[in-house]
Amino acid sequence: DGYSQLSAYEMKRLKNITENAKFFAALQLHKSAARLKQIATKRQSHVVKRPKPKKVEEEPVRRRSMRLLRVEPTGIPMVETPAQPQAERDLHADDDAVKCTPDITRYRESLSSMVLSEENIRKVVKSRVCSMAIHPSESTILVAAGDKWGNVGLWNVVSESEEGAHMFTPHNFPVCCMHFSPCNPAHLLSLSNDTLRCGDVTRAVFDEICRSEDNFSSFDFLEDNACTAIVGHWDGAVAVVDRRTQAMAPELSVDIGFRRTRTVHVHPLSKQYFLAAGAVDVCVFDIRHLKSKQNEPVSSLKGHIKSVASAYFSPVTGSKVVTVSADDKLRIYDTTSLSSTVTALSVIRHNSNTGRWLTRFRAIWDPKQEHCFVVGSMAQPRRIEVFQDTGKLLHSFYNLECLSSVCSINVVHPRQNILVGGNSSGRLHVFKE
Repeated sequence: DGYSQLSAYEMKRLKNITENAKFFAALQLHKSAARLKQIATKRQSHVVKRPKPKKVEEEPVRRRSMRLLRVEPTGIPMVETPAQPQAERDLHADDDAVKCTPDITRYRESLSSMVLSEENIRKVVKSRVCSMAIHPSESTILVAAGDKWGNVGLWNVVSESEEGAHMFTPHNFPVCCMHFSPCNPAHLLSLSNDTLRCGDVTRAVFDEICRSEDNFSSFDFLEDNACTAIVGHWDGAVAVVDRRTQAMAPELSVDIGFRRTRTVHVHPLSKQYFLAAGAVDVCVFDIRHLKSKQNEPVSSLKGHIKSVASAYFSPVTGSKVVTVSADDKLRIYDTTSLSSTVTALSVIRHNSNTGRWLTRFRAIWDPKQEHCFVVGSMAQPRRIEVFQDTGKLLHSFYNLECLSSVCSINVVHPRQNILVGGNSSGRLHVFKE
């Protein structure tokens, strides 16, 4: 039969390869890729074209990202804007606010329709969940989870077989941040302390993009094509990584004056701005003006007296920021106009004392609802809470029979009513209609 001479190990390896191929083929990610490409094309059609500048003589330059060269993907140079483009940002905020004015009553009804059942709980990774990402597909519920030992688990929730989940070990340290590529839904980028990798989930291959000994902490894409990313370091620095270059080192590394940088997040509209959360610092920086040292923030979000676990822009307009702090408070800031100093718009008392055995809470915005965010809870019975940006508690997800642990890390589907919570034992809990 051609396999009789193989050892038991080789036979098992061949079986695993075959099972993985069937699993990824069943996901039909090429359909999602076509769908997302149509969405991206529609978005680009609304971009206002700027007049092309006069041509100048080209000079040979070192290969650098288009973002750092201040060039748009269309090839048109970026217009220099002041550090605080208030009029432009207010205009975008007003236009988008009309589109996503919240119907809170309808939104709360959709939250109430999402329930947790026993078949939608699965141990996907071996240990504590440190990060998660959910695939944007409308036909397949594919969730990725990274744990503290470097494992990445992929779970096809709609699969009824026991082989709906597969686990890989592309990292040696905790997987602290993951994102599916916005332009290629078959690519899952994962970040651990020492490396950033791009996993092709259709081939189960995790290629290394960047390596550093400075302990990476988080990353976010600087462009919709996912070619460049801003990466935070545990020692406080931030770096720019260009996936198109062959070098394993970051293209640019700068000191922003933080002792630690736990999370970084790029503004959803004005991609030149990114948000960094550190020890007690939360600041907005303009990537176009970064220098190796002595970088001044565009805006500082004040009020934190203990370490900050996370900070994220609201998903559509970026007009709000939500932070989680060890001082047991959630803070919401109005970033419609980036003044030099911003104070909290509302403050929510929230027990964030997760201790050493749980991953620290991160408050994440619902991508379908500009004004609401999701965060784990230490309260009994165990639950996941949804707050409005006014500070009002809108809904608590819980199930007395199926949810008995703290879900520190959560992720919300961008198009469907689906919420996934990950706990300290590697289990994922899916609330859905």
